[in-house]
Amino acid sequence: MKKYVILLCILCIVNWCFSQQLYFEFGTTISSFDYENSEGRPLDNLMSKSRTYYGLGYRQNINDAKTLFLSLGVSYNNYGAIGSESSVDNYFEWDVSYLGAKAGLGIKLFQLRDLTFLANASVASEFLIRGNQTINNDVYNLVGEEEFNNNILFFRGGVEMQYPVSSSTAIFVGYTYGKSVLINSAENAEKLNLNAHQFGLGFIINLPKCYCSF
Repeated sequence: MKKYVILLCILCIVNWCFSQQLYFEFGTTISSFDYENSEGRPLDNLMSKSRTYYGLGYRQNINDAKTLFLSLGVSYNNYGAIGSESSVDNYFEWDVSYLGAKAGLGIKLFQLRDLTFLANASVASEFLIRGNQTINNDVYNLVGEEEFNNNILFFRGGVEMQYPVSSSTAIFVGYTYGKSVLINSAENAEKLNLNAHQFGLGFIINLPKCYCSF
């Protein structure tokens, strides 16, 4: 019995090693901000801005039917917003960049010939690495400021279309919507929650000895 268990474990490890893929993606993020100042007052007239994002990571089949995919990777996301308050003659703008560690799950929905449709969900822990807040003619650096939220948790969900362009490479396009949750927030601090629509293009590449079908 032990021999069969050991053999099964070996087969699982071999299958895992031979089903590895890399992915790379980039695209546009249209972000909107839910902002509260240190007094807890929101800004209601913020407008969204378009920024770029990039992602790189590893993807793995996790079931025999090849309908579930686990992905682990890193992301570089840029978010922005702009607004004004005519009653007090104020202009304000945010331009921030976050580096994140991401884990996701993809589910194959259906397939039309070589075109595969998937749904995906992911969670990422993102850290502020560059950020500016502009109020009128004054610009403030947000990185490292204790009053500002430098660490967020981002939940995303979306759909994706995948098409093989060769035996080892597939191209995909997708849309995701995400919303952030604050991880650290000091009392009486500024609070910034992000909402993001992402439209992306990417590639999936089989690693050597990966016998993976798209």
